[in-house]
Amino acid sequence: MHGFAFNINTDLNYFNYIIPCGIQNKKVTSMKEELGYELPVEEVKEKLKRNFERVFHAELREEKRKKKSKE
Repeated sequence: MHGFAFNINTDLNYFNYIIPCGIQNKKVTSMKEELGYELPVEEVKEKLKRNFERVFHAELREEKRKKKSKE
């Protein structure tokens, strides 16, 4: 299995200490880095979900998280 990371306003300094996905000599970036300004995360999230659904002909649904009981 594999997934993807979508860095929006991420502090990219953390990536100085790892080799993401084993790909050497490549830089990790973010939307903030590429555009030069911070973006509203919720707005980006909604646009990403809408376009993902369109491209992959899918319907994304919110998963309700269960609260952990204190036992």
